[in-house]
Formats: sequence, structure tokens, C-alpha cells
Amino acid sequence: MGKGASHNDDTAARTLGETLVPGAAGWAPMQGRVLFLHADAATVRLAADSREWVLVQGFRPRAAELEAWGHVVQPETAIAGGESYDAALALPPRQRDQARASLARAVASVRPGGQVRVAMGNLDGARSGERDLRDLIGTVDSQSRNKCRVFGGCVVPANVDRALLDTWLALDAPREILDGCYVSRPGLFAWDRVDAASALLAAHLPHDLEGSVADLGAGYGYLATEALRRSPGIAALHLYEADARALGPARENLARTLAALGRSVAVELHWHDVTRGLPRRHDAVICNPPFHQGRADRPQLGQAFIEAAAGALAAGGGLWLVANRHLPYEATLGRHFPVLRTVAERDGFKVIHAVRGAGPA
Repeated sequence: MGKGASHNDDTAARTLGETLVPGAAGWAPMQGRVLFLHADAATVRLAADSREWVLVQGFRPRAAELEAWGHVVQPETAIAGGESYDAALALPPRQRDQARASLARAVASVRPGGQVRVAMGNLDGARSGERDLRDLIGTVDSQSRNKCRVFGGCVVPANVDRALLDTWLALDAPREILDGCYVSRPGLFAWDRVDAASALLAAHLPHDLEGSVADLGAGYGYLATEALRRSPGIAALHLYEADARALGPARENLARTLAALGRSVAVELHWHDVTRGLPRRHDAVICNPPFHQGRADRPQLGQAFIEAAAGALAAGGGLWLVANRHLPYEATLGRHFPVLRTVAERDGFKVIHAVRGAGPA
């Protein structure tokens, strides 16, 4: 489900990296064991020494880039009792609750006197982020460059606002939304509502989906739960999602739905970049593909989702897709699906059903 999670662009990551180059004006070197939240390869490549860094990155394409450079990446991290780092780096996302939780996690993770350093784009809430970090730790140094802001300071326990820290640490925890109908988390796409495009697709899903069904870009699992409610013939359900933070809420939402239906369905959730293709065959695919990355409009992302669906569908399998009406998906669909029809058009969206032929994708 969704149009892609919000992630800081490479400019903030490179700007943060520039402060880690030996001799960077105005910044102390990062030494020892460093926690890097929302880690990015553009930062790590500029650092003098990242051997003791713990890299946390929940967005699969960025995690894969770090892994390609030989790093071990954690999709998420908890603050373990008694564990501390010499320093923490962060590239918080735009979503305010998630950004504040990231700042609080960085502060809570470093030893007394340890450094916290953060970079954000000016259009991604840098000014608010700097003010938030100052509220947490008291004194903050700041530089503006490359249309970004880098800010940070030392964590002195006596100066930390502990009540605010505890409040913000809990801000990105999974929570119930829509009067308890679903569980979600701040920072996921359409995290506190049902996206209008997904709702339109759900309303037009058939009642005869069967076998193995895949939900590409599943988010917190709205479309998958709706497919389960409509089609009793679904035997297996696979959710593919690039944002690791979505997997827990999606798992909970599916478990609640299956319990309410009194059904047993094989469910697997995959932290996976759909644009790389899918690892197995499916009888049907449902999808509200992304077409943004950060602020950039990238319809090629949705086209890549269509390519992945075509490559994974069994002969005669169907793709059920929703997209903004203006997006140029028909040519890509036509190359892979001999049967193609527009099922619905409303409020600027279109629902398309495409059927795979017997030949290769």
C-alpha cells in the first residue's frame, strides 16, 4: 500500500558526512562506538572510521546499499538497559512524531558526555528539529549549508529534560487508529487513515481470489486485510514492504482479521524491495504502488512494481492495481498482460485489472 515512506534525501546525508571528515571546521571527531539512526551510505562513505558503528536503517533499498559496502545493518533497534554509545548520528524523517522519537532515541543511547549530531533538509523540518534537540539536551551547535542544517551537542545528564525524553521515545510506537480498527505507526504511508486510492481498490477487489496472493508495498496491511475479508479462497498471503517499521503493525492487523474470520491462512511478511523483483510465484497480486521518493515524483517506481508483479504471477494470474489517473502505466502493463481493463475511475484514481498470459513475463 502507499506511495513510499518519507526519507531524508542524499543531500542531508552528504552534509552530515562532511562534518565527519577529519579536520571538519567546527565539529569534533566522532570516535568509538557510534549509533547511526536512519543510516545512509552517503554519510558512511565520508566518515574517517566507521568500523565500530551500529547502523540502523529500516528502508530496504538504503539498507541494501549499506550492505553492498560490507556493513551489517539493523532494520530497527531498541535501547537496551545499560547499553550506551560514545556518540549518535541521526537523519530524522519529515514526519514530526517519528523525527522526535529518533532524536530522543539518539539522546537516550549515548553515554554521559557523548555527542549527538543530526542533519535535516531545510524543507524537511530542520529548524523544528534543531529546536527539538535543544529542548531535549539544552545546548546545541548548528551549521547551515547545502540547504540543510547540521546540529548537535553533548549529552549532559543534568541538562536533559527526562520527562520530554520519555514522552518522545514513545511517539513512534505502534498504536491503534480508526477507532481500533487497525494498528499503525507514525511515519508509515497514510499511517493514521485509509488512503483514498487503497479504499477504492479494496471496494473493487473480487470475491474469488484464491491460492497465493501477494500485496506489494503492503504498508500496515489494509489491502491485505480487505482481500482476506472478501475472498475465502485465499490460502496464502505474502506481504512485501520496504519499510521494516510497517511489518509489526501489518502482522497484528492480519492476525486480528483472521481471528475475527475464524480462518487459518499461511501468512508471510517480507522486508523487501519490490523493484528488485519477487522471490516466488503468486496466483494474484494486489497493489497500490509508490510513485514518490522523498519529494520527487518517480512514476518509474510504480512501473517497476508492475514489472515485478508480471514476473511473479502464474499463468492466468491477475494483477489488481490502483494508481493516480495521470500516471503512465498502461504501456508497461500492455507489454506484459494480454488482458487489461480499467475497472473504475473516481476522484483522480483508476483501478486496473490485468491478467497474465501463458508465455513468459
